[in-house]
Amino acid sequence: MNKLLFALIAGMFASSAFAAAHTAAPAAGTTNGTTATTTTDNKAEAKANANMDAADAKAKKKSAKADAKANKAKAKADKKKAAADADVAKTQADANADKAAAKAEASADKADKAAKSVPSK
Repeated sequence: MNKLLFALIAGMFASSAFAAAHTAAPAAGTTNGTTATTTTDNKAEAKANANMDAADAKAKKKSAKADAKANKAKAKADKKKAAADADVAKTQADANADKAAAKAEASADKADKAAKSVPSK
């Protein structure tokens, strides 16, 4: 039983030492072939960053173009609104003028009636 327990404990230590040796970072000054991979990774990362920067620039350009288009549409809408407001104001002024003319006519008719009802001497 002791031998079995000893073998089990030794196996655990051996497997953990194996895992630690293969997952830990290499010691300083040692090369084990990872330099080429790192260089390749750096190139790939630089290329990905360049692609991302190009995509960002393209997106900013499209955004600026869309903003300009939206501003143009807003200006056009504001112009149409101003024209519609002017039309409404003109219609309102015409209605007020008609109302004033009708009031003046009514006053004139009332004055004529009053003048006719007064007997002549």
